[in-house]
Amino acid sequence: MMLKDKFEELGPYETLSRITDLGYHAVEISQIPMTAENVAELARARDELGMDVGALSATVEPNPTGTGEALSTDFDKIVDDANTLGARYIRIGMMPLTAMASLEQVLDFCRKADEAAARLAGQGIGLYYHNHHIEFAKYDGKRLLDIINETAPNLRLELDVHWVQRGGGDPVRTLQRYADRTDLVHLKDYRIGQIDPAVFEALANGDRGAFTQAFSNVVQFAEVGEGSLDFKEIVDQAVANGVKYMFVEQDQLYGRDVFDALKISHDNLVSLGFADLF
Repeated sequence: MMLKDKFEELGPYETLSRITDLGYHAVEISQIPMTAENVAELARARDELGMDVGALSATVEPNPTGTGEALSTDFDKIVDDANTLGARYIRIGMMPLTAMASLEQVLDFCRKADEAAARLAGQGIGLYYHNHHIEFAKYDGKRLLDIINETAPNLRLELDVHWVQRGGGDPVRTLQRYADRTDLVHLKDYRIGQIDPAVFEALANGDRGAFTQAFSNVVQFAEVGEGSLDFKEIVDQAVANGVKYMFVEQDQLYGRDVFDALKISHDNLVSLGFADLF
């Protein structure tokens, strides 16, 4: 997802060559059109660069925007791409936006996802659900993430530690709690940014609303090791859980070049003693 603009600018092979040079040797594919040309370039990167295509992305049903591929309509194509690239994991980036309207719609999504997971399992492929903060809302005292797990027993988890933190959870304890369901993890940091000085000028002029909005939106995504999360404990716990892949991700870069951001995350993880994981 971080590299989608570079895929368009440089092409998949050259983009993956650049991140191989940074020290990364596995990638998760998200928000990238799975055209025949792109699949061929990904396969070339695997064969020539040793780039492991760890996971692909799909939705359960077609996205109203018409983007991406859905398991309900493109199942054979998704499986064929996974087999071509040697990817044994398919992940759902988030629940449908409309499902957030009610618990009943979430449960309907879960039932459909569970059916898709069972069908993929017959092909030797796992289906994973990636969390955001919304899954830490409670219904009658029960976390939505637990409700999803109970309703979709064939669906496994890709835990995103930034979104766990933003949802009010503790990343390490959450990894412990869902150790038997989690094979994929997203590593991104959680940073409290600085408020723009212009906001204080607006406040001095009586615009309290501008300050309130900036104060509420001060949480940022960050390169691994550049925020407040304890990645030594997080990665150690993920390793103890037997997690298969930990993908570095950053939703927003705040003007920084994506390759520079990925290098910072890589170097910080190496400095923490995790060079052997790359």
